[in-house]
Amino acid sequence: MAFSVKTFSVAALLTSCILLTACPQKASSSTATSDQGNVVTKQDAPISAQEISQYLNAAEHGDAVAQYNLGVAYDTGNGVAQDYKQALFWYRKAAEQGLAQAQGNLGGMYDKGHGVTQSYTQAVFWYRKSAEQGDAAAQYKLGVMYDIGLGVAKDNVQAISWYRKSAEQGYVLAQFNLGVAYERGQGVIQDYTQAIFWYRKAAEQGDPSAQFNLGLMYDLGHGVVRDYAQAASWYRKAAEQGFVQAQYNLGVMYNDGTGVAQDYTQAVSWYRKAAEQGMSNAQYNLGVAYEHGDGVIQNYTQAVSWYSKAAEQGVSEAQYNLGVMYYKGQGVAQDNAQAIFWWRKAAAQGDTNAKTALNVVQNH
Repeated sequence: MAFSVKTFSVAALLTSCILLTACPQKASSSTATSDQGNVVTKQDAPISAQEISQYLNAAEHGDAVAQYNLGVAYDTGNGVAQDYKQALFWYRKAAEQGLAQAQGNLGGMYDKGHGVTQSYTQAVFWYRKSAEQGDAAAQYKLGVMYDIGLGVAKDNVQAISWYRKSAEQGYVLAQFNLGVAYERGQGVIQDYTQAIFWYRKAAEQGDPSAQFNLGLMYDLGHGVVRDYAQAASWYRKAAEQGFVQAQYNLGVMYNDGTGVAQDYTQAVSWYRKAAEQGMSNAQYNLGVAYEHGDGVIQNYTQAVSWYSKAAEQGVSEAQYNLGVMYYKGQGVAQDNAQAIFWWRKAAAQGDTNAKTALNVVQNH
């Protein structure tokens, strides 16, 4: 008795539009000046001991920007030992003087419970103070709080309002979330054209989630004429940044010759990148490639290895194929019990090939 191995023709992912709800980088990436000319420190700029001394002197004399800069230093451990309580202290001093960036970062401390008991209500309070002054990062964060109902009643319309204010200032995470909202019709009437517009804004700033979603819109023809070459182009941009779904979809396009010249070697390369990040479908497809020698030298041991990884994550096709490998003794010691074990796993998920295999084995 012989069983044929399925060659799973993988479709592009259709459910990978992800709403970003994580807090963005601190507003300290913004710049502001005080009357004394002190510049708000960028988070990634090294702060010298001399600068810390200057900030401290000015902060103790009430300079809001120096207070904020000192808060950033303590918050990030830049130039001083990281100390959230000290960061909170100096952010509050600056925030109470009305400095928008400090208000936003103070909201972030309450949001994450850094140096203070976590309080989403207080986070919303300070985000709003900053957002009402036009701070794009705070507008985005306030939108997130409304979007998921933290510290405030969930309100998609309010979320959209704040995302839009932030997005119109070029804040990439807000642009992306606004695109998601238009794609899904959350807080706005569903509008793929608007989704495309905002995804493109974020994608052109290099955001990999937006690049992937824009590729997906081209792949599906949502809000734009279907264009597989454009889909592949945007998938590639995201994939090169390590975005796992894009790596996988790009592999599929090379496998099928959709939007790019068919190239099994390239397909395997992208499947491997996604598989090594733990993506189950990519692991399965890599197993198929090794079993059939498509884009790689045929290697049953490697096929079994990748099928096993996918099977353990519940991919029914991988469970079935792994059972076949055990049944035939390809890449693994022949073992009917293991074959049956994996076929039962696949059959429980409705895999018809696995059900057939079980019926045949159990009737002999």
